[in-house]
Amino acid sequence: MNAAGLWQGQADPALSGRGRGQARKLAGALGGEDLSALVASDLARARETAAILGQQLGLKASTHVGLREMDVGAWTGLPHAEIGRRWPEDLARFRAGDQDVRPGGGETRRELRLRVREALREVCADWPESRVAVVTHMGALRSLVPGLELDNAGTFWLNPTNLSAVAQPGPASSAESAAPPEGRTLL
Repeated sequence: MNAAGLWQGQADPALSGRGRGQARKLAGALGGEDLSALVASDLARARETAAILGQQLGLKASTHVGLREMDVGAWTGLPHAEIGRRWPEDLARFRAGDQDVRPGGGETRRELRLRVREALREVCADWPESRVAVVTHMGALRSLVPGLELDNAGTFWLNPTNLSAVAQPGPASSAESAAPPEGRTLL
């Protein structure tokens, strides 16, 4: 759907062949990390990414519904141009970063941020003092770090104490990745 310029939201398509290749490359790059657990959104594209990572890293992935992508309601599956024609004011507010606009009748950015933070608190409580790999979606990540730019299969480390993110280029990027801090969650 991304390649076709369609809004995915909580639609549940599988990974593309390119996405599976990116997941394999990421799994290879994460092979030297000391990860204790692997948790993914329950949407198919995240579950499949986590399964690929888990096979190579020797971890069984679990899922958490709170890590899902933003619910964009009626915008799901539509191209940007059509959304702009049908909901021009809402799209303009969304693009401007409005925390309270409800895209397509779905959830607000504020609601998304609260949901993702709660999910991460639960993940951190389940694996205290551990490095946990979390596979989620760009909207979920941007709810924590507005304006975050990552390639597909990009990574950054998250401080679970206050859930503030520390952006770092991940192994899937061309930049060198710094060693993760102890007790951090990989996203």
